[in-house]
Amino acid sequence: MRRRLPWLLLAGLLLVIAVLILRHDAGTVGPLSTGEFGALAYRVALLAFLAGAAITLFRGRVRAAITAGLLWIAIALVLLVAYTYRYPLHDIANRVLPELIPGRAVSAGRTVEIARASTGDFAIAAQVNGTKVAMILDTGASSVVLTNSDAKAAGLPLEVLEYTVSIDTANGRTRAAPVTLDRIGVGNLVERSVEALVAKPGALKTSLLGMSFLNRLQSWEVSGDRLLLRGYP
Repeated sequence: MRRRLPWLLLAGLLLVIAVLILRHDAGTVGPLSTGEFGALAYRVALLAFLAGAAITLFRGRVRAAITAGLLWIAIALVLLVAYTYRYPLHDIANRVLPELIPGRAVSAGRTVEIARASTGDFAIAAQVNGTKVAMILDTGASSVVLTNSDAKAAGLPLEVLEYTVSIDTANGRTRAAPVTLDRIGVGNLVERSVEALVAKPGALKTSLLGMSFLNRLQSWEVSGDRLLLRGYP
């Protein structure tokens, strides 16, 4: 019987082709149009081919065939459920990931939400001139302040900087160089031509997201353990 199966499938295919040719002018095959009949025949042939392939692959291993079939059915159901609930799952992921990845910005339109880190600070994964820079929110800083190494990574010309501005850091008073950043972004919020400072080498451990960026926004607020940044429409 197994050896006859390919020939039976071929005969059935030839029969379908013959019916479609003979009924082409009439436009119907029974209650179906020729197009519907052809589509139905294609699906049946595909199903028969897959069934034949499964029988050949799992010949003599009925239990393995059933297990494999149930596994693929389960995978298909999981994918279907995930697709159906993709928007709620996306919202859940946006809530969970910031807790697992400190500084990850969750963007929704022109609003960005960041969870407080375990240290108590708001660690922020920012983009400075297209380069990822780890920053700490510092509302007491009048300007964005970059460490010397972050400024170098962002492509700023360190060799021509002049350290003429006095700033207070955790290590005491030091000097910094004024610069203008081409762009700085947090999530979907991107501001251009932002005034900033570059600290002297070794004077600052982490770059600071200060008021020269925050003042560009429509609003910002700390609500519990969440930092909310809202940009202009």
